[in-house]
Amino acid sequence: MTSWINVEGKVAIVTGGSRGIGESIAKALGQSGAKVAIASRKKDGLDAAAERLRKEGVTVEAFTCHTGKPDDVQRLFQQVIAAFGKVDVLVNNAATNLHFGPIMTVEDAAFDKTIEVNVKGYFYTSRELVRHLVERNAPGAIVNVTSVAGLTAAPLQGVYGMTKAAVVSMTQTMAAELGSSGIRVNAIAPGLVDTRFAATLVQNKEIVERVVGRTPIGRYGQPDEIAGAALYLASDAASFLTGQTIVVDGGMTIG
Repeated sequence: MTSWINVEGKVAIVTGGSRGIGESIAKALGQSGAKVAIASRKKDGLDAAAERLRKEGVTVEAFTCHTGKPDDVQRLFQQVIAAFGKVDVLVNNAATNLHFGPIMTVEDAAFDKTIEVNVKGYFYTSRELVRHLVERNAPGAIVNVTSVAGLTAAPLQGVYGMTKAAVVSMTQTMAAELGSSGIRVNAIAPGLVDTRFAATLVQNKEIVERVVGRTPIGRYGQPDEIAGAALYLASDAASFLTGQTIVVDGGMTIG
């Protein structure tokens, strides 16, 4: 019996796919029938993740790419298409957070780099997928990993939150403009998740207690708990869903 939520026959690119939420999403997509390309800036981490994913039964290839560089993004798509023949799904997950502190104290270099990766990177990869899909006259799906930091005030993470709010806006506008082409664009806003990326927060007892105290489920999340939402949004089960941001935060934003 075929699972109702599956991505059989699809090819997916997952940026920031070498660890954490990205690797978990790649595993969910691959175990549900997709061929997966994981992309990140560091080859060693990619190769290790690809090996772990293959042991989980995932058909995967790894590609180095700095998503904030348009030439890198174009090369990524050329390589993935050469390897798998096409791309149907893009999961924008690569992100950075270089400043933890009051927003007015951020240095220009950290501000610019955060914008480059978290906003320009999502735009460049989305643009390249859309060009490819339009050329093929094919439908497709973009899943943007944003954050609850982009939905509310984000003290001590102001620039990061700003970029994630931009991703929510980008998701809505692209969905409105691309819907008639059969291209769906949605986002996931995780709450606090136990990843190396969020180590500054997860290892801070005061922050964890404050977050967990506001979270009805009573804990922070794990990467695999974000992957199910991405799988759904990438699949045809979500064929009538676009322009939305699904909050996966244990109820924190209602607490």
